[in-house]
Amino acid sequence: MQTLAPLHDSALLAALDAVTGPSTPVVSVAPVVLDAPGRPFPLEVRVSAPATGDDLPLLLFSHGNGWSLDGYAPVVSFWASQGFVVVQPTHLDSRRHGIGFDDERFGSIWMQRRDDLVRVLDQRATVEAAVPGLAGRLHRVATAAAGHSWGAQTVQMLLGARVLETDGSPGSDLGDARVRAGVLMAATGLGGEELHPFAKANFPFMNPSFAELTTPTLVVAGDRDQSRMSTRGPDWFTDVFHRSPGATDLLTLFEAEHSLGGIPSWEAAETTDENPERVAVLARLTAIYLRATLAGDEAAWESARRVFDEVGGAIGRLDR
Repeated sequence: MQTLAPLHDSALLAALDAVTGPSTPVVSVAPVVLDAPGRPFPLEVRVSAPATGDDLPLLLFSHGNGWSLDGYAPVVSFWASQGFVVVQPTHLDSRRHGIGFDDERFGSIWMQRRDDLVRVLDQRATVEAAVPGLAGRLHRVATAAAGHSWGAQTVQMLLGARVLETDGSPGSDLGDARVRAGVLMAATGLGGEELHPFAKANFPFMNPSFAELTTPTLVVAGDRDQSRMSTRGPDWFTDVFHRSPGATDLLTLFEAEHSLGGIPSWEAAETTDENPERVAVLARLTAIYLRATLAGDEAAWESARRVFDEVGGAIGRLDR
């Protein structure tokens, strides 16, 4: 069993905490039910918000395959403590719904995932009213979105990425201008003949065009993330950074697999590379990036980059 150092001994976390500033207590409410006519299951979301503060940006979060509004606490709780109102829908692919690959409804889930996030944007008033004391504290326009794995593919559509048609042309524009910054974690790359047969048969959306993704975006990838969906190696998860005009930065985490150290949950079956320090660093860097991008505060992100370049060499690398 790997021996992991206590987080309070991490010089990198201490240096990043000097950039983020203090955390705030968090209030989390679930389930909050949003209007979703025609959806086979009610649209339930979790809303996590700082107990204090005003002009709070809204952060949509899209989970990976099979998860729900109860996952990803290691990152969501930190984002909320840093001033974001985080909304986590339970998408239709959640294990609690039981819609498998052989279910005729499965083929449309990738689009309904995107619709879930748009419904959150359309029902901001319901989100705001769900948390006691939150009314009047949301920023009018500051909105970001983050996603992991299938959730990253969901979010990248809001950021401007498209899905290629069978003739190779870019499909419909499903972006949403209300989303002004993004984080894509373990986002699947280009499709085509390098996809495994299972992915070709079940995931038509795994043929993206990143050329239209122009929203400022931080890409996060693990250098040991070997997908079963593609014949490519871990570099597959960096395609969006290299192919998108909006992807400004790439955070490569060393020795990280698909869960990037455990962002869905500690000791979950999917967490094959548990590393609390890696997750804590990811949470801090993503929070700083989103906050700086939404506020137009380039100096804050440059401070974080400088700290990571000086102290984070064992954890990963930041490229732009």
